[in-house]
Amino acid sequence: MITLITFAPSFGQPAASPFCVKAIWLLNMSGQEWQREDTPDPRKMPKQKLPAIRVAGQVIPDSDNIRTYLEAQGADFDAGLSDMEKATSRAFIRMAEEHMYFHIVMDRWGDDSVWPIVRDTYFSSIPKLLRGMITNSLRKACLQGMDRQGLGRLTPQERLERIGPDLQAITTRLWHGPFLFGDKPTAADASVAAMLANMRATPGKTLLKTRIAKDEILCRYIDRASDAMNNTVSGVAARLCA
Repeated sequence: MITLITFAPSFGQPAASPFCVKAIWLLNMSGQEWQREDTPDPRKMPKQKLPAIRVAGQVIPDSDNIRTYLEAQGADFDAGLSDMEKATSRAFIRMAEEHMYFHIVMDRWGDDSVWPIVRDTYFSSIPKLLRGMITNSLRKACLQGMDRQGLGRLTPQERLERIGPDLQAITTRLWHGPFLFGDKPTAADASVAAMLANMRATPGKTLLKTRIAKDEILCRYIDRASDAMNNTVSGVAARLCA
């Protein structure tokens, strides 16, 4: 059986990371039997990141690699899509994972009013007396990376304006059906809806969270996708092992 190694649920989401949520949804859609193993520490993973899966004694890291493995086992996440739609799907996934994701990072790690909640949720296993000292250095390194990436140099309002066309592109696609490419979820929904859901779930009242929460089309999409992909049951229900 496949074991998904993932961060624990947080802020009402199946996992703290949208990439872990994506992996959960892909596993559900694949029809494979799987179970989960929660951990707060990804340092022992091959890429020192989560999610990863353990199968047949091998650990496969990264949600893209997990998708590749599941497809090699027979899953077809883009069944019925034309070559043009598959190309568009690829672009939507990269938009979500290489741009939208970093807005979540800035909301959670960069906002001084949100950070204490995120810190105490993500790092609850660290004794409180040490938590501030340890996580302050982690936060500093994260925000230095975001400064080099570029979004860290923008104000919250500038970031909202930057992501606006992405959100409009998603809304435009949704005029074609309940999901990005028709009547059932595909790989693109597993990525895009996971990002949107985590934006909406971020604690506090950031500009981005408020923007998503007030958008009826996006909120209905998040709820549809979450219901469809959380309720897709494989042969054996996913079990919590940790």
